[in-house]
Amino acid sequence: MHSAHTVSVVREAERALMARVPEGALMRRAAAGLAAECAGLLPRVYGAGVVLLVGGGDNGGDALYAGALLASRGASVRALAAGRTVHEGGADALRAAGGRILPFAGGAAEEAALFDADLVVDGLVGIGGRGGLREPHAALAVLASNAPARVVAVDVPSGVDADTGEVAGPAVRADTTVTFGTHKPGLFVDPGAERAGRVRLVDIGLGPELPGPALVRPQAVDIAALLPAPGAEQDKYRRGVLGVRAGSDPYRGAAVLCVGGALRTGVGMVRFGGGRGVADQVIGRWPEAVADLRDPQSSTDLSPGRVAAVVIGPGRGTHPANADELRAVLDSEVPVLVDADGLTLLTGGGGGPLSALLRERAPQTLLTPHAGELSRLLDVDRADVEARRLEHAARAADRFGCTVLLKGSTTVIAHPGAPAVANPTGTPLLATAGTGDVLSGAVGALMASGLPAREAATCGAYLHGRAASLARGGAPISASDLLDALPLAVAEVTRGRAV
Repeated sequence: MHSAHTVSVVREAERALMARVPEGALMRRAAAGLAAECAGLLPRVYGAGVVLLVGGGDNGGDALYAGALLASRGASVRALAAGRTVHEGGADALRAAGGRILPFAGGAAEEAALFDADLVVDGLVGIGGRGGLREPHAALAVLASNAPARVVAVDVPSGVDADTGEVAGPAVRADTTVTFGTHKPGLFVDPGAERAGRVRLVDIGLGPELPGPALVRPQAVDIAALLPAPGAEQDKYRRGVLGVRAGSDPYRGAAVLCVGGALRTGVGMVRFGGGRGVADQVIGRWPEAVADLRDPQSSTDLSPGRVAAVVIGPGRGTHPANADELRAVLDSEVPVLVDADGLTLLTGGGGGPLSALLRERAPQTLLTPHAGELSRLLDVDRADVEARRLEHAARAADRFGCTVLLKGSTTVIAHPGAPAVANPTGTPLLATAGTGDVLSGAVGALMASGLPAREAATCGAYLHGRAASLARGGAPISASDLLDALPLAVAEVTRGRAV
């Protein structure tokens, strides 16, 4: 797992470490790592043109010291100062190595310097930056983002909130971000993650001072360790039976996709509950599924039946009878994943909001909203959710006492009292109808196999994202393409697990 810590935690760890090391040691460690990463991005250091964008704080100091190291190796290094003052020690080191420091006045000469550079280093604003960039920092951020040279951000791209990933106005768009001591949550969550490019971590000795992370970003080896491994003594019941309450006459495909996502992720059995027309289509595509004719608009028994977990909501509809079905499922003693129409029903209908049932449940519950659905659950603007995905996913998890998987450009998973999870896989190709139904089935299968909701969501989102990349080699996909690619994603992740 890649671990990320908030700014306040990083600052406290830095203070503890600085009390035990010589003055300036941390900055020099950071600068050495930054200079090494910059050198690796250049065809050669000698004769290369490097432009540093520096503010008045320690972030600018890191850039200046790194620039001095590059200048000592023969690079032509110029620093554009965004304010009246720059880090004194870093400035002295750069001048001593042959570099130059120029005030930024917004003229054509400075703009030409950026566009002629081989490498631009963003040291304008560090991890303490909040809100939008002020001038001239904002103008420099725009120029850097439009320059043809590679851009390296120091610790975090200027204009990106290190804790949340929020971008409130102009921000540097980096090719590489070199971050120090630990990752920052905003580097892993959009829109900040999209500005960060490739993230490289430089160890400056903070590890022993850091508590548990605020956010984690899993790797393939972490997913392999979590995924259930079928044993020789298992049968279909021990592998897990998933109840699927999805689809309706207008949206029969949602049921087909959800059931397929479960079967192709690995589950002992799927029991599909629904009307005959939808059930016929499900069994026609997936004959291994079991039809349980429990149409919410005609059945008197809406309980989940003998299953280990239930997925409810995709394409199900919002008729009052569907609210009764959702209530019956939430009243059960099995883990439940609520998606799509089920999320709409949580906010009203059936004589009143059903969301109050969530906190009363002993079994685990997982909600899988996109930004629009979460905005309705929390009664906030969708734009606010998209700008601060971590914050709103965590709010929903705390409010409803359950796990929340917030879908989007960065899928975020929040669970009360646990580090948030930022999924590293996925592609914009997933922005097509039905892919969320496949995800619900995949995660539901993992819940039925015994994984807790947070771990099932983590694994399911990772596999779903990898399947999208594997399905057609980067060509456009449909949701159905994921069904053949999910086993490939599972095999890819678990390939090294077998002894």
